[in-house]
Amino acid sequence: MRILLIEDDIDLSHSLKAMLEKQGFTVTACADGEEGLFYILENTQDLVLLDRMLPGLNGLEVLRQARAARCTVPIILLTAVGSVSERVRGLDFGADDYLVKPFAFEELMARIRCVCRRPQRISNADLPGFGDLSYDPAQSLLRCGGKTCTLSRREGDLLLLFLSHPEQMLPRSLILSRVWGSDAEIEDGNLDNYIHFLRRRLRAVESRLVLKTARGIGYRLVDTQSTHESIG
Repeated sequence: MRILLIEDDIDLSHSLKAMLEKQGFTVTACADGEEGLFYILENTQDLVLLDRMLPGLNGLEVLRQARAARCTVPIILLTAVGSVSERVRGLDFGADDYLVKPFAFEELMARIRCVCRRPQRISNADLPGFGDLSYDPAQSLLRCGGKTCTLSRREGDLLLLFLSHPEQMLPRSLILSRVWGSDAEIEDGNLDNYIHFLRRRLRAVESRLVLKTARGIGYRLVDTQSTHESIG
């Protein structure tokens, strides 16, 4: 299971990450709300542990934006604010559970087991999508209207990144880091090749979405029905 831990207390974050990894989980940790929301919207996590008080976007705002983007990943709020009204706010914003600090690791594990036992609703509306396009990561299936095609794993990872940030210019360095990994030794031209492959997939399903190029900067996914800019 992949867990995203969003916690700005570095000592607590390191401690929790080590204990969770000892239990066999794969843990990604970050310390601010904006980066945490970015990871959540990539739709690659099975569970999120979210601190209520964060720099930048606070935990409730991260939660609100994630649910507004139709992200259904289970989210457990971790917070020192334990009043009834605050717990109710957290749950109303879309949290699946609420754990007040300080807590015992055994209780956190019990909450994780409880949340993961709950059936997750899966429907076409929950699939990552933008404009006329949707993508089913489980089947690696790209769909536009009645047309479909299968993507490679790398093409799927690249598309998911763009679908998580529609209309946003994504720098080349960020794309390489998110899709290939920050430590990967990869030639810059490989990204251009996969952008070419992905553009070909979009044309194959006759999508109106296009990948725009900003020379030397990066790429962004746009809906031609909502923009009048020239296509690069």
